[in-house]
Amino acid sequence: MRLSGKTALVTGAAGGIGCATACCFAAEGALVILSDCNHAGSLEVQDTIIKKGGKAAVIVADVTRESEVVRLFSETESSFPALDVLVNIAGGDHEPVADIESIDYDRMSKNLDLNLKSTILCCREACRIMKPQGYGRIVNMSSMVYRGSPGQFSYSAAKGGVFSFTRSLALAMGRYKITVNALAPALVDVPVFEKVLGSERWKAMAEEAAERYPLQRIATPDDVAKAALFLASDDAEFITGQILEISGGARL
Repeated sequence: MRLSGKTALVTGAAGGIGCATACCFAAEGALVILSDCNHAGSLEVQDTIIKKGGKAAVIVADVTRESEVVRLFSETESSFPALDVLVNIAGGDHEPVADIESIDYDRMSKNLDLNLKSTILCCREACRIMKPQGYGRIVNMSSMVYRGSPGQFSYSAAKGGVFSFTRSLALAMGRYKITVNALAPALVDVPVFEKVLGSERWKAMAEEAAERYPLQRIATPDDVAKAALFLASDDAEFITGQILEISGGARL
């Protein structure tokens, strides 16, 4: 098992991608710390992992608040012998459709807080623990829209910022044997889309996207989880500062 004996912290663990990643890591031998502001959802993921023979713990935190991030990593440090892996999955788009004239300050701020600032803060606290260990694997969540997306101005800016920050941190942390990489998925089949858009609109969007992707389907949460597993494992020990596009060939 590729993560046997490792401790991994996954933010956004109650969401579709976070749940898939946590379960994937647990199946590969990791003790997974599940963090999300959704306590009930985190407990459901924990129960799923334990029923399959895995190991998981829950620490509730709102990663858009600095004090909560500091507490999350303080509890992690005091409760577990090490922190080997951090996967920053918590995120979302609070302003998915906007023209430049209608950008809303509050929604823009939420996008930056949830997608970019939370990643920076979690990495800051993780590195404080990982540096003395002389080991660490950090996987951040960007998006294919890091390249730019009309109508997703603040979200794409945040995800582009995640990539730039990932490269900067990789340059700084290499000497401590800490690798830092990012994932950039295209459209992923997660429950939140159907909940927000409705079944009919979501089905049409997914089908239209699948027709444009060379592999003729959109991504599943497991597709993203497996990529995160690779970057979190020692199979990727000589890979750092990279962004791995999980796109089915969407942008070739």
